[in-house]
Amino acid sequence: MDELNAHPSTSLDLFRWVGWALMKAGEDWIRERELSHAQSFVLGYLVQNPGAIQREIAKASRTTAASVSSLLQGLEARGLIERRSEAGNERSKNVYATPTGAALISGFEVAMAAAEKMILAPLDQAEQATLHTLLTKITAELPRPTR
Repeated sequence: MDELNAHPSTSLDLFRWVGWALMKAGEDWIRERELSHAQSFVLGYLVQNPGAIQREIAKASRTTAASVSSLLQGLEARGLIERRSEAGNERSKNVYATPTGAALISGFEVAMAAAEKMILAPLDQAEQATLHTLLTKITAELPRPTR
């Protein structure tokens, strides 16, 4: 039997399917803006943490400083970020999302809320509340996500 066409048979399979739908909605939104996942993450991080240094960005994005350097070069070439030296510290560059970069990624939370609404649409309000209660019970026993 074709695995992609198989009907999910376990709760975990169903969780994966819902997670896939959310991930796809996010990826589609990002792709429409001609960004990679890493680029959109870094732009979002810089909107929330203006003036971050490359080492902080690498840690937050769980990648290497060299990878971040290459990613920042691409964003800078598109005018989405700028690097500036702060007075008295010419060796270190602080990174900022430009207004164009911030505008490009604004609305992601709204798009994801719309995806959630679409996914939950088959459930009435009481069923959505029950699902939330059950998921809260499950996640209470899990380690919290680190990012």
